[in-house]
Amino acid sequence: MGKILTSILFGTAITSLHAQQKPNIVFILTDDLGYGDISSYGQDKFQTPNIDKLALNGTRYTRSYAGATVSAPSRASLLTGLHTGHTPIRGNREVQPEGQAPLPADTYTLFSMFKEAGYSTGVFGKWGLGYPGSEGDPMNQGVDQFFGFICQRMAHNYYPTYLWSNNKKVEFPENKDGRLGTYSQDLIHEKTLEFIESHKEDPFFLYVPLMLPHAELIVPEDSIFQNLKGVFPETPYKGKEPGDTSSGGYRSQEFPRAAHVAMVKRIDLYVAEIVQKLKDEGVYENTLIIFTSDNGPHKEGGGDPDFFNNNGIYRGYKRDLYEGGIRVPTIISWEGKIAKGEESNFAFAFWDYLPTFAEILNINIPNQTDGVSILPTLVGNEGQKDRDYFYFEFQEMGGRQAVIRGNWKLIHLDIRSGGVYELYNIASDPSENHNLINMFPEKTKELKRIMKNARTDHPDWPLL
Repeated sequence: MGKILTSILFGTAITSLHAQQKPNIVFILTDDLGYGDISSYGQDKFQTPNIDKLALNGTRYTRSYAGATVSAPSRASLLTGLHTGHTPIRGNREVQPEGQAPLPADTYTLFSMFKEAGYSTGVFGKWGLGYPGSEGDPMNQGVDQFFGFICQRMAHNYYPTYLWSNNKKVEFPENKDGRLGTYSQDLIHEKTLEFIESHKEDPFFLYVPLMLPHAELIVPEDSIFQNLKGVFPETPYKGKEPGDTSSGGYRSQEFPRAAHVAMVKRIDLYVAEIVQKLKDEGVYENTLIIFTSDNGPHKEGGGDPDFFNNNGIYRGYKRDLYEGGIRVPTIISWEGKIAKGEESNFAFAFWDYLPTFAEILNINIPNQTDGVSILPTLVGNEGQKDRDYFYFEFQEMGGRQAVIRGNWKLIHLDIRSGGVYELYNIASDPSENHNLINMFPEKTKELKRIMKNARTDHPDWPLL
């Protein structure tokens, strides 16, 4: 459907978007934040007032899906507009000594699209889609300014000995030998605010992939943390010392529950400061803000999602394809365009963002996408295109797949060991407690067919 006809069908709201100044996009992606980690999504052991305020100034989505159930493929899905049956990155494949399997050089991403539209692009936080200097390095993927961790494994350590500023290392000798000098996430946040200030005259796409609240569970010894110590019953976590995560370990933490809450509260403060900075620089009203998470809550490093009910009513955690592993909190705010204080159960996923942004920019996508534009839903117009299904795969733990079509969900587990299927109706059974595989053979056959055809084989990412 052509852009002009699309605008006519969707009404004046979308037409007016194209006639206005190009909007800024701020995409805040938290790391392992569970569906129930936010008070506006049901968390009752602590509060997130600033994220809740963002929800009151926008719409809170209750059926939003990440791209995958772990970091790298979820982010690849977000940036490419492809689900994990088609993304060039389908797992957390490590490269030594620093980095992950890289995005190919010719990958069309959000950054490609925004650069084509004349935007400045910035990334501040955790990348995880290449190694320094590779074709997947952010500086080779259309990013104008980068500050943070190129390697997601090294991002486990919040007190690193260096970070990357574009293609140069910024050293932190005060963090050597396990010392707690510079807390990387706070510094990265400062760079995020500086980017907004320095690009207030230009349209910008600001991608903020926070490391919080991923393990290791550690925050500065400030008043946030101090006020939480002793609030919750604790079981100290014994980890590696002095906190070197290059081999996958995590630092010990005497107060792991308090540390988790302090990390989420730190996110809450970051959100408040980003919103305030947009207002101070006079660009808030022309900025679309998205807040979400890359997958469900983790259990590493002393994490205790059951105590905090981090996945809400949903079964599963990070690495699961049950709802708790892939359904994520999502808040979208855009002054004057998106309804305020609303809740929506409209279902969408990470691969829908690329075509949505393309419609906002009024440009054609040169590559095939698995997503559909959700702009009509965001701005409250008719004409929302339906989707046939959602598809997910996970390369680890024997191989896993999931397909969702309407209210039906088929999960395929232990694929490399022969495989077992489970079928759920997530409308009547959102917690996925009742496996209906033996009761609905025709529905199972239908979803198996979709699952088989949803993916393309990839020599680097075989499921069988």
